[in-house]
Amino acid sequence: MITAVDHVQLAAPPGSEDRLRAYYAGVLGMVEIPKPPVLAARGGCWFQAGAVQLHLGVERDFRPAKKAHPGLRVTGIERYAARLQAHGAQVEWDENLPGHRRFYSEDPVGNRLEFLEPVTAV
Repeated sequence: MITAVDHVQLAAPPGSEDRLRAYYAGVLGMVEIPKPPVLAARGGCWFQAGAVQLHLGVERDFRPAKKAHPGLRVTGIERYAARLQAHGAQVEWDENLPGHRRFYSEDPVGNRLEFLEPVTAV
């Protein structure tokens, strides 16, 4: 029986770790967590916010994920979108998911990310 998602893995090109750290830690506010030494030797980096983990692994023949993406639940989505835009990230709002406010953006290597917040009934 599946009980939870442990992490989501995204790919990144070799040598992009500094840009990933600046974005995932600096812009998104996630915390970098250490990779086990045997995996750290492969490059990439891991990040966590609460119970959510994103792993960025180096892929030599990297192509960014343009359709596949993690959906990250946030609070204060308007402020969060403004934070991304203040750091130069594009924000594309999408109103097609009933009961939610959501937008799409891309990380610094072009991977698609979805940010969403449930709408509370008044």
